[in-house]
Amino acid sequence: MTSQPHTTPGAANSLDALAKRIRFDLDCLNLPSPNWVPEKQSGRGEKIHDVVVIGGGMCGLVASFALRTSGIRNMRIFDRNPEGLEGPWLTYARMETLRSPKTLPGPAFGMGALTFRAWYEAQHGADAWERLDKIPRPMWMEYLIWYRNVLDLPVENEVEVTSVTPEGEFLRLELRGAGAKESSVLTRKFVMATGRDGTGHPNIPDFVSGLPKHLWAHSSEDIDFPSLKGKRVVVIGVGASAVDNSAEALEAGAREVRHLIRRREMPTINKMMGIGSFGFTSGYAALPDEWRWRFMQYSFSTQTPSPRGSTMRVSRHENAFFHFGQGIERVWNDGDEVVIETTAGKTVRTDYLILGTGFTVDPLARAELGDAAGEILLWRDRYTPPAGEESRELANFPYLNADFSFRERTPGAAPWLSSIYCFNYGASASLGKVSGDIPGISDGARWLAYSLAATLYGEDVETHWQAMLNYDKPELLGDEWTETELEDCAAMGAREPTYQTGG
Repeated sequence: MTSQPHTTPGAANSLDALAKRIRFDLDCLNLPSPNWVPEKQSGRGEKIHDVVVIGGGMCGLVASFALRTSGIRNMRIFDRNPEGLEGPWLTYARMETLRSPKTLPGPAFGMGALTFRAWYEAQHGADAWERLDKIPRPMWMEYLIWYRNVLDLPVENEVEVTSVTPEGEFLRLELRGAGAKESSVLTRKFVMATGRDGTGHPNIPDFVSGLPKHLWAHSSEDIDFPSLKGKRVVVIGVGASAVDNSAEALEAGAREVRHLIRRREMPTINKMMGIGSFGFTSGYAALPDEWRWRFMQYSFSTQTPSPRGSTMRVSRHENAFFHFGQGIERVWNDGDEVVIETTAGKTVRTDYLILGTGFTVDPLARAELGDAAGEILLWRDRYTPPAGEESRELANFPYLNADFSFRERTPGAAPWLSSIYCFNYGASASLGKVSGDIPGISDGARWLAYSLAATLYGEDVETHWQAMLNYDKPELLGDEWTETELEDCAAMGAREPTYQTGG
C-alpha cells in the first residue's frame, strides 16, 4: 500500500492561508461575477432556476464553479450520495493511486492555489511533494471535499432526480431522497455531470443472467472482499477496474484469482496519452465525423491498459494468473460453484465471479428521461464507419451539439432535449475527453459555461435590450464643461489655416 505522508505542524494554519490566497485571487479577478441572468417565475409564481446540476463529484464541482464565475448564480447542485461519498473515489474505485500524473491541474480552473499540489504542499511541504509519486485515491477525495468547501459550492446531498419532463419552456425535475427540500423544481437548463456511467450503466454480460447473484458481482458494486478469503475467484477482463478488484481479492486472502481475458495479448500502450495536447482538446470537436470516429474507435479497439502499478499489485502474488485468449462461451452454477466454459474450450470452476467489464454508454438507460431517452440522437444515427472501423460501443454514444447538449433523433419529437447538457463520459465521442477525465476537465467546464451563458443570453436578448434602453445612470454630471457660443463664421470672414512646423 502507498504510505501516507505526515502532516506538518501548522498544516491547518497553512490551509487557512491557502484559503485566504484563493479568496484574494478571486477578488483580484472580480470573481465570481455578479448574476446577470434575469429572474423568471412560472405562471403560478414558482421560482425558475437557471441551471440545475446533478453530480457533486469532480465534474459537477468544477462545472458549478465555472458557472458561478460566469455570473450564472441562480443554480442548484444535487447529488444522490451522502456527503463525502460523491463520485467513485471511496465507493467502487479500488486502485491505490490515480493513473493521472500528480502535476496535472485537474479542476483548478486556471488557479494555481486551487490545484492538488497547492493543497498538498500546504499540509505536507514542498519536499513531500517532490517525493510523492502518484496521488493516493482516498487523498484525491479529501482534496475534492476541500475544493468544495473552500469555494463554498452548495451541493445538496442525498437528492436524486427521478424524472425530467418539459413544462412549457422549462424543465420539471422530480426529486426524492432524504436531502430533498421539495418534491420538484423548475429549471431552464439541466446539466448531467454524472461521471463515468453518466449516460449508461455497468456492462453486465448476458452470460451471468442465469447465475445466482450471491455468486457474482460487477466491479462497480459493493463487494464483501473479506468473505473471499480462502476462496477461488475469477475476474473477467484485464482493464483497470478488473485489475484493481483482483488485487483487492488477493489482499483479502483469496486462495487464487484467475483473469479470463478475451484478448490474446495484454494491452500495453495508452494511445490517447500519446496525443494529448491543447490542440487535441481544442480541435477534436471541430473535426469531421470520420476523424472523430477514427480517433475514438482506434482508442477503444487498442484498449487503455491497466496502470503499471495496479498490474504489479496483482502479479506480485504467486496465486494470481492471467489467461489470454479465453473469452466466455457460457457460465452456469453447480450448487455454490461457478462453472465457466471458455471460447477456447477450457472449463474453469470457481467460487466467485467478478465482472471487470466496465460501463456501457446507453442513453436509453437514463430512466429519468422516460420515453424521451429513445429520442436522443446517437452516433449510429449520423455516421456509418468504413469496413474495419465498426464499433457497437461507439455507435451508442450520443451525437451532441457543440455545447454538450443533446440532439433529438426525430425533428420536433423532443426539442426540449437541447436544454439537457451531457457533461460526462457520454460526451467523449462528440467533444473529446473534456468532461470526465482529470486532464481536460477545466477546459470542458469553461467550454460548458461559455456555451450556457451564450444560450441564456440569447434567450433573454429582448430583456437585455430593454435594460440597455432603460439604463440612465449618467457618467457626466454637467459640471465638467462650459458651453461656448459659436461665432458667425461668415461675419468673421474666411481665414486661411496656418500651419506650423516644429524646429
